[in-house]
Amino acid sequence: MPENQRPYGAAFFPPRPTSFTRFWRTFPPYQLLRFLIINIKMMRIISKGH
Repeated sequence: MPENQRPYGAAFFPPRPTSFTRFWRTFPPYQLLRFLIINIKMMRIISKGH
C-alpha cells in the first residue's frame, strides 16, 4: 500500500487551525460583523425573490 494511502496517516486528518485563525473565530466583534454581512447577503437574495 502506498505511503500516502495508509489509513490514519497524516493525510487523513484535517489541518489544525493556526493561533491567528482561532483568534478570529473567537473574537466577538469580528463574529458580529460576519453575522451582519451574511444577513445582508440573505436579505438581498430574499428581496430579489419577492
